[in-house]
This record gives sequence, C-alpha cells and structure tokens, in this order.
Amino acid sequence: MTVLDSKVPEGSLEAKWDKHKFDLKLVNPANKRKYSIIVVGTGLAGASAAASLAELGYKVQNFCFQDSPRRAHSIAAQGGINSAKNYPNDNDSIFRLFYDTIKGGDFRAREANVYRLAQVANNIIDQCVAQGVPFARDYGGLLDNRSFGGAQVSRTFYARGQTGQQLLLGAYSALSRQIGEGAVEMFNRREMLELAIIDGKARGIVCRNLVTGEIESYTADAVVLATGGYGNVFYLSTNAMNSNVTAAWRAAKRGAYFANPCFTQIHPTCIPISGDHQSKLTLMSESLRNDGRVWVPAKKGDTRPPAQIPENERDYYLERKYPSFGNLVPRDVASRNAKIVCDEGYGVGSTGQAVYLDFADAIKRMGKDVVAAKYGNLFDMYHHITDENPYEVPMKIYPAIHYTMGGLWVDYNLMSNIPGLFVLGEANFSDHGANRLGASALMQGLADGYFVIPYTIGGYFADAELANVTPDHKVLKGLEKEVTEKANKLLNIKGEKTVDDFHKQLGKIMWDKCGMARNAAGLKEAKEQIPKVRDEFWKNVKVPGNNGEFNQELEKAGRVADFLEFAEVMVIDALQREESCGGHFREEHQTEEGEAKRNDEEYAYVAAWEYKGVGEEPVLHKEPLTFENVKLTQRSYK
Repeated sequence: MTVLDSKVPEGSLEAKWDKHKFDLKLVNPANKRKYSIIVVGTGLAGASAAASLAELGYKVQNFCFQDSPRRAHSIAAQGGINSAKNYPNDNDSIFRLFYDTIKGGDFRAREANVYRLAQVANNIIDQCVAQGVPFARDYGGLLDNRSFGGAQVSRTFYARGQTGQQLLLGAYSALSRQIGEGAVEMFNRREMLELAIIDGKARGIVCRNLVTGEIESYTADAVVLATGGYGNVFYLSTNAMNSNVTAAWRAAKRGAYFANPCFTQIHPTCIPISGDHQSKLTLMSESLRNDGRVWVPAKKGDTRPPAQIPENERDYYLERKYPSFGNLVPRDVASRNAKIVCDEGYGVGSTGQAVYLDFADAIKRMGKDVVAAKYGNLFDMYHHITDENPYEVPMKIYPAIHYTMGGLWVDYNLMSNIPGLFVLGEANFSDHGANRLGASALMQGLADGYFVIPYTIGGYFADAELANVTPDHKVLKGLEKEVTEKANKLLNIKGEKTVDDFHKQLGKIMWDKCGMARNAAGLKEAKEQIPKVRDEFWKNVKVPGNNGEFNQELEKAGRVADFLEFAEVMVIDALQREESCGGHFREEHQTEEGEAKRNDEEYAYVAAWEYKGVGEEPVLHKEPLTFENVKLTQRSYK
C-alpha cells in the first residue's frame, strides 16, 4: 500500500493557493505555443479548460462524443451555482462556503481543495456575467440568489431552471472563439477508448470515430480528462443515456488510481419510476425545495387525493425532524428520509414509492406569477412528463442516482498519479467528499477549468522532459490493435441477450445492493453476482452490425463492458468502508436517530484503488485526511 502525496502546500488555509501559484514555475508566453494539450470532454470543466488553455497560447485538441460541444451533459443541470459573494447580506463568507461544503461531504474531502474552490467561486460569477450568462436578477437589477440544501444562507446564482445550459453556452462561446482563432482543434463524435502512456507520462489517446467507426490516435504533451461521472452504472439515473465511465476506467486500467468509487449521490427530487420501460429518470431541481414543502400522509396507505388530506393529517417529515434546515437538508439526508417513509408504508402514488412536493403554500404566499417566474420551465417539464399540473396538485418525487463524488485520484494540482494526466470536474474525486451539496457541481467544473488547471499545468510543463511523440508511435499502434480486437470479439459473440438486457441486470444489482442503503450481506452478494453477469455478457451478448462503420450498439457494448468491470470495484470499496458517511450509508453503522455514523479513527482517508486485472482484487492506497481548520463532528441539521 502506498500513502498518497496530495502535494498540498504549506501555510495557512487562506494563503495556500496564492502561495502555490507564486511557487509554481512558469512557462513564458512564447514557449506556451510549443506545448500541445488534449482535452477530453466539452462540459463545463472541459470547455472552460480548453478555452482557457488555448487563450494562454497552448495548442489544444478538444474531443467530445456528442455532435456538438454544447450538447455535453452539463447542459442538463438546473438549479444553480454557488458563490460566497454575500449579495443578500445574510452573513455568508468564503469560509462559510468552505465549511458548508466540507460538512455537506461528511468530512471526507481534502480541506485545501475545498477552500480553494470556495475562494475562486467569486471569480466564476464575474467571468460568466462578462460572457453574458443571463443570471436571474432582483427588482433592482442586481444578481439574485436563492437557497439550496445544506446551507442557511442564499448563495446560489441561477438562471431559472436552466443554469447548466446557460453556463455551458457561456463556456461554449469562449471555446468557439478559440476554435475560430485556430487555437483549438475540435473533434466531435469521437469517443476516447484508451490512454497512451509513453515513458511513464500520459501522451495521447485512442478514439473511435462514432460516425465512420474508424480508430484514430492523437498525441500531445499532456492529457486532460473532463469526462463526467459514472452514475449510469445503475442503468436508471438522471444522467444522459450515453454518459459512461469508459474514459476514466480505461485510464484506471493503465495505472491511474480510482478514488472513493462507492461515493455516489442520490438526488431527492426526481420524477419517480413508472415502469420497466424507462431508460432514464428525470431530475427536478433541488431549488424547488426552496418553496415546495415535502410531505406524506400521516396515516399509512392513505390514498385520498392530496387536496382532500387536511393539514393535521399530513406529515411534513423534514420540517419535523430537522427544524433548523427543514426542507433544505443536504441531498443524502433528504433522500434517505424519503426512502424511510416510503418503506414504512407512507409513500404515495401508484407504486407507493413517492412523496409529495407541494407548492400550495408558496402560491398562496407569493402568487402564481411569482412562482412561475422562478420555476416555470421546471413546472412545464413536470406537466409534460406526468400530465399533472403542479400549480394545482403537488408534484410526486422520489430519489434517484444523480452525481458521483468518486473519480480518478488527483493531487492539489489536479494531476493523477500518472504524470501528465490531469482530471477535472466530476471525473475526479477531489472536492465533494461523501456527498455533494447542490449547486456545487457547476462551481467545481468551472473552477477547475477556468481558474485551476491554467496555472497547474504550466507548473508541470516547466519541469517535464517531453520527447517528441507522433500518432504512429508503437504504443499507440498497439492500443489501436487492442481496441479493434475487443470490438471484433464483441461482434463475434452473436449471443441472445441485448446490451441493454445486461445493463439493466447490472443496474438492478447495484441499486438493490449498493444504492441508497448498503449492508455487508448485500454487498457480498453483489460481489459474487457481478462477475457472473460479466461472464455471461462475454458469452451471450448480441451486438449487431460490423466494426469500421456507424454502430451505436457496439458503442453501448463497450461502455457496458466497462461498467461490468468497474461495478465490482465500487462494491469492494463500499464493503471495505465500515462506516456510514454522506451518500455511503451502511445500515450497520447508524446513530440511534438513523443518521450516518462515521468512524473517523479508521476511515478518515481517501480510498484510491489500483487496478490489477479483471476479476482480480484491486490494491488499496490511502491518502490520510487531516482537519486543521474544522472540527470533526457528527453532522446535524436539526
């Protein structure tokens, strides 16, 4: 076991980042033009990084598997982006944002990274306003804020329920300018399938051209992965259907450590599952919990329409259990409590697996027009999907897989244990601990891309010895051969079950055994079941079509094959972490009140796993977490 070096600089928490930036070696403007960088992904982290690095003078190649960079999944984020500007004058501060984020993650994140995130967040808002992002404004024309879970101040900037889309369009405009200038070469409809490590450094990638099916290789002096999370390992999630773990997992198979894979977030406000026909779930922004009240009938099995259930026969259970935070408790707390009341028989709807999110009081207090101005597009979306009007009847919601806090391990410079491989946004593990607070994903993605990687990658180049590498290098040719052979193997199985059949089978195992609640018995069962599903997949999957052509089933097959390997590591990670923290809720480890119970003496560390082969036990490496500026306490939102 290796004890990992986070490379966190010395000095006070407030001064670390400024001191580190000064200590980093520089690359002068003329020399920046000599370096090339591959950026994989065009979401908020990828687009902002590609644009910023190109603006500095680096030669950037940017890749995405969508038909346009602006279709990256960041576009689906709804509720907002955090920043401690304290515009509402409600006693917010950088330190409070830092503390709320550390506490929200149940004290399983690195202090220095989280404080840096809180520090640079103010710059993000200025950057995005300058780009023309249409943030909501108050009656005086100033930027407005709203509340989000896990905080008692209003620090979330928003653009109705389209914040991710608007922020991505801002980053896309910056990226498009650099494409127009010739500083960024854009490669759409490419999926990264391998990472090339040459002389011990990340120097290139192998891609599949998703239109022609050709295998292509590209080289650079460094590789930046900004490829999102792995929530679709559960099959049903709020992620886009093509979201996957392939880029990160293929990097892990080449030696990058995968950190905290069991830390997955369940979002409490999603449209409930309606049947086996569904391929994804729909998010309803956490911002709705600002004005919507969560409740269930006080009597089990009460099937009356909600309007017929009087106030004294309703249980506003979050307000009852958490009077200080009420409906704005963090996501993991809200999700678990929804599961508890439904499991106890108080759930509503045809399946009993839903709770009400009610806006009647808000409409009465503020008027329908004000509610529509704040949440109108979300209400419209809900109406279109469910055929129920949330202005007239409460929404029905239930938790769903949403975001993943785990990811490739990175140090303070956002570099993995592989020199030259940098990892940004949701693809890394660094900032959210065991549970992400709402409106912090957009904050991290843009912080990493605009305000961290432009500094730290220069420090790497200033010290790195980089030989010239071209796409015909023997390592890349070897990887191309491996990729082609794997695709042909999948096509030649000619089995009887579809890729989706196996994906659904894996997803059910993961949701049942490694989902909102876990226990040792269930995790051990999953650890036995996943290899069996994987073995059957390689014997009985049916992948139609041919290699070397447009073939979406072959794309899916490769991604599901990776999920079938990665899921086993998730389960191993969850099984070894004998505590509850944030979204990792082990039923054996809870307080008398049913809250997550940490074990700080034994598990205050980052668990980083080294791949050793399919079906082989991965090796655990630890990065100890030290807390010098916050006191480790049992989380309380009461």
